[in-house]
Amino acid sequence: MSDTTTRSRQPLVHRLPLVAPLRLARPSDMWFKPALSVVVATAVPDLLLFAIDRLDLVMYTMAGSLCALYGHNLPYVRRARAVAGVVVSMVIGMAISLVAASLTGSTAVLIAVGALLAAGQKMLCDATRIGPPGPVIFTFVTSAALFAPQHLGQVPGHLALTLAAGVFSWLVTVGPAMIRREGPERRATARALDAAAAYVTAPGHRTRRAAVAAVHAAWQALLAAGRPTPVRRALERLVVHAEAALAGGDHGASPIAPAAAPAPAFDPERLRAWARRTRARGPVPTPPPAPGTSDELFGIDAERAARRTRSRRDARRALLRSLAPGSPLLPIGARALIGCALAGYVSQAAGVGRPYWAIVTAASLYQANVTLSWNRALQRTLGNLLGVLVFAAVLPVSRTGPLALIGFCLFFGFAAEALITRNYWLGSIAVTPMALLVLEFGGTYPAGELIGDRVLDTVIGAGVGILAAMLVTNRRAAGRLEKALAATDRARAHAVHALAAPQPTPAALDAARRRLTGSLVELREAEDTAAGEWWQRALPQEQVLAAEQAGHRTLAATATRQGLLAPAQENGAV
Repeated sequence: MSDTTTRSRQPLVHRLPLVAPLRLARPSDMWFKPALSVVVATAVPDLLLFAIDRLDLVMYTMAGSLCALYGHNLPYVRRARAVAGVVVSMVIGMAISLVAASLTGSTAVLIAVGALLAAGQKMLCDATRIGPPGPVIFTFVTSAALFAPQHLGQVPGHLALTLAAGVFSWLVTVGPAMIRREGPERRATARALDAAAAYVTAPGHRTRRAAVAAVHAAWQALLAAGRPTPVRRALERLVVHAEAALAGGDHGASPIAPAAAPAPAFDPERLRAWARRTRARGPVPTPPPAPGTSDELFGIDAERAARRTRSRRDARRALLRSLAPGSPLLPIGARALIGCALAGYVSQAAGVGRPYWAIVTAASLYQANVTLSWNRALQRTLGNLLGVLVFAAVLPVSRTGPLALIGFCLFFGFAAEALITRNYWLGSIAVTPMALLVLEFGGTYPAGELIGDRVLDTVIGAGVGILAAMLVTNRRAAGRLEKALAATDRARAHAVHALAAPQPTPAALDAARRRLTGSLVELREAEDTAAGEWWQRALPQEQVLAAEQAGHRTLAATATRQGLLAPAQENGAV
């Protein structure tokens, strides 16, 4: 059979924006969570080391303290496992770096080790979808440790410090569960309600895609949260209302028309009010009963039970498949390996004694595609250069005493998390002086040398890193899009088959709808990634749009079958 897929001609290269990547966004609704966590996780080890007059060991405890930045978007059950994995990974990365630093003084060898670590960390973070801040923290810590001279006999003690600080970070990140154990699920539900309200207010493909992703994330959070509680039951009912408002936009749409306006019964102000109350510390709002809610919740229980039967071996197999030959992550890993190695060697040739910052700068650039990597290069360069100026301003004050130095590091750690959700360059203004001040714990360096090396490494890392991203092609992005398109077609066919059954069970309909929702989210992510990549073959963009529209109509049909929506009135349309 011939392939009749219509493909849009793709330019081999894309115009790269200059202004848009620097615009400020609204801050995250949970920026204070990682900000406060990292301050607490850093302050306690720093003050203990100050009390015993061993601030020269701060670099090793900070490796564990920075683990407190991870997992804040996850329910506490999953967060406990995820952050534990982060701590173990950090200790392993530090072990490799410290052993390498103790065995060789060759800068060329250390750069190669740093590039290999950066590539591996990038691929593992993407494969596990650990979330922000991603691999950059691992790369920052392990690259700096590579250029910290020491003896092999010191390594176990230094690793023990990292592990101890990491365990304390784990306690800091999971500790709030004793106060508000459903907090992450409440925030995910509130985001779903807000996204549904935005779609009801301004129907369109962009708002619908955002709402689909938010509702999908809310269900994933609730399913991963563990056993149901009264609060989680109330949250599930709220997500059902958000899902019904979202499905109402496609109710009765023709097969070729865009999504219709949502039904008037879905009041966006009521959805937003529920979102505000859900985020607050009071009781979760109780929505009015919606038809079909009991069937939907029965389906949720069935899926939750099915998840419990899946073994961790299945998760490990999925992780290995994502790293196997043919994986779309491999070209990204190759970019990181080549870009970080070249950045380090160019920095060494330029006379920088410890070129770890060039490696870190290059590693921080690599996003899902070339366009996003270019955006990050602009943001990183601007933020680092401004951050160097901030460092120059605070350095004299920080050298007045160890407590002043500790205070500035804590302040910049908090400021970085407070600002980085507005834009990466804004957060980098705080990250850069913090990273430079950490060096002061091990000894005093000439300010001019520190500033000059950091500026040079920033320019080299950003320039060489983005060049590697442009030249190392990722043709698998188009293949990933085609696989996502096929998976969406299969998920929709499965949902249609479930709908065609004379008496489908609630669990079957719910599982089919959730599978289709997940495939639509993955399809949108794959299309966005491929659209921003260079050197691609033509993409099936018309087929992607058609699959999204058909999928949304099928989601509405499943919602109608479950009673979440009233049947559309006949209007004579065929």
